[in-house]
Amino acid sequence: LYVADTGKHEVRRFQLGEKNGILVAGGNGQGSVLNQLNSPACLVVDRQQNVYVSDINNHRVMKWVEGATEGIVVAGGQGEGSALTQLYYPSGLFVDTLGTLYVADTSNHRVMRWTQGATQGTVIVGGNVVK
Repeated sequence: LYVADTGKHEVRRFQLGEKNGILVAGGNGQGSVLNQLNSPACLVVDRQQNVYVSDINNHRVMKWVEGATEGIVVAGGQGEGSALTQLYYPSGLFVDTLGTLYVADTSNHRVMRWTQGATQGTVIVGGNVVK
């Protein structure tokens, strides 16, 4: 069981019977450097046990390889906004078997697709809200 603890800005993995779990992402206080998270919310784990976390207040999605002390920005991370390089309060996540990441970009009212190694995403649904 993986738990994103928004208040502690970390993600922990629990196995049956464990009380404290194992830190797998964040855990260095609230912040925006690569070993920190700022209100992690949704997460998904791929077949290789990589943990993808929607780092909401940093407007990015981070990938944490098992045993890593720092995450990798795999989507967003360019501040809040609506450009194809940006996210605005990302939430729900899905990773397919090819490693393609799908992100519910909540405040932009769109779903984006980020292929592995991409520097920008593609809007696949929404994003055309009239203000």
